[in-house]
Amino acid sequence: MEYTVQKLGKLAGISTRTLRYYDEIGMLKPARINSSGYRIYGQDEVDRLQQILFYRELGFGLEQIKTIVNAPSFDGTKALLAHREQLLDRRKQLDQLILNVEKTIAVHEGRTTMSDQEKFEGFKQKLIDDNEAAYGQEIREKYGDDVFNKSNTKLKNMTQDEHEALTRLAEEVKETLAQALTTGDPAGSLAQKAADLHRQWISFYWSEYTKEAHAGVAQMYVDDERFKAYYDAAQPGMAEFLRDAIHIYTGFQQ
Repeated sequence: MEYTVQKLGKLAGISTRTLRYYDEIGMLKPARINSSGYRIYGQDEVDRLQQILFYRELGFGLEQIKTIVNAPSFDGTKALLAHREQLLDRRKQLDQLILNVEKTIAVHEGRTTMSDQEKFEGFKQKLIDDNEAAYGQEIREKYGDDVFNKSNTKLKNMTQDEHEALTRLAEEVKETLAQALTTGDPAGSLAQKAADLHRQWISFYWSEYTKEAHAGVAQMYVDDERFKAYYDAAQPGMAEFLRDAIHIYTGFQQ
């Protein structure tokens, strides 16, 4: 079946302006333009739009989505399986937070008590689930289940002070990396500071840090379209710059 812009927008619940914009930026081109000058979308475009909306719902930026769906290696079936896992993870996170809120309400009403540790279980579980979604498959394949399970245990036992420090550190990594990129020198002091901050940040997740693993993750940021899109969304070339800085920092070349 074929659709005009108006019909596809109505079907998908998005505006015709959005569809036209997706065409302009090269993320969703129509199958053809008819004799009257109207954009016409076929089944392939409908399926592609569904993928785009899945990624958008999962919080990906448009530049990230464009990079992913335009990649020659993009596999629609694998993407759907990944969407399903991420949505299931999100449901688990929401269930955990709902339970946390309900128990907090009960505490305020004097019906139960709650330890300080329990107050933050939902937030720590989200970290674990995000970590699993972001790095799980790659790290398990490369280093084994035991390494990743130990990482999850470490996150589960994280104190609130550690959680706050991790959040602050993540922001510092982004800010320092952005500043370092303007210098164009991955061996410079700012870039090496960013690499060291990245080591501190990733060490919150890992039960044991090694330079080899750090360098391997940095290479993954470039090789895997999802990670490359995440870093390059801030500024093109950032993923490769971070990879180069970390490889210099660790002294380990892939």
